[in-house]
Amino acid sequence: MGVYQNSIDAKNRLIIPAKFRDELGYKCVLTRGLDQCLVIYPMSTWAEQQSKLAALPRSDEKARAFLRYMYANAVECEIDKQGRITLPQYLKDIAEVEKDLVTIGMLDRVELWSRDVYENSENGGKLSPDDFKRIGETYQV
Repeated sequence: MGVYQNSIDAKNRLIIPAKFRDELGYKCVLTRGLDQCLVIYPMSTWAEQQSKLAALPRSDEKARAFLRYMYANAVECEIDKQGRITLPQYLKDIAEVEKDLVTIGMLDRVELWSRDVYENSENGGKLSPDDFKRIGETYQV
């Protein structure tokens, strides 16, 4: 949990906030998120995701497309000794990442947002007070 402002260097490397490194471990999976962001999964969480994905019916065209969406955009990463991962250019392009990012701890994963996209998008987590209240009441959180 938490929000951090950071940036990537000239070699597309991102320093993962120290708070998240222990949770992510040495290896992790970086992929496209459901919103216009990237997601970093710890290997254990990615294994759980794979189990859920494996249960999707291969006979369903949209399920197959979703599987392609998830797997074609996934890459295994190693966090180096300086706590960095390298963002592939194609994933940077998908999330419109140029230099500045917002890194958010989200339960069992970490989201990476282009700072511009995050600040200018409803997907960036901006809810009206009424929406926030409604969701909290609906899910009793």
